[in-house]
Amino acid sequence: METYNKKQIEEKLKSLKGWSFKNKAIEKEFKFKNFNQALGFIVRIGLFAEQADHHPELFNVYNQVKIRLNTHSAKGITDLDFDLAKKIESIL
Repeated sequence: METYNKKQIEEKLKSLKGWSFKNKAIEKEFKFKNFNQALGFIVRIGLFAEQADHHPELFNVYNQVKIRLNTHSAKGITDLDFDLAKKIESIL
């Protein structure tokens, strides 16, 4: 599986509002009204991730969710990461 270099990643991120490239992953933080909304968002992400067989790093504190995506098996950022990021954006 082909990985993207930093320049390619930054170019592709232009189409994903609020996502950034940090520490070998693309990531974004989300804030919700309460814990229930944050948890529901995480569950929906989990369903997308399972379908794609691509599992993100998810961090939750009360109403905040941080997501980090990279393709561990490829040791970098691939289309799997950008595809999942787009699906995550579609559920907001």
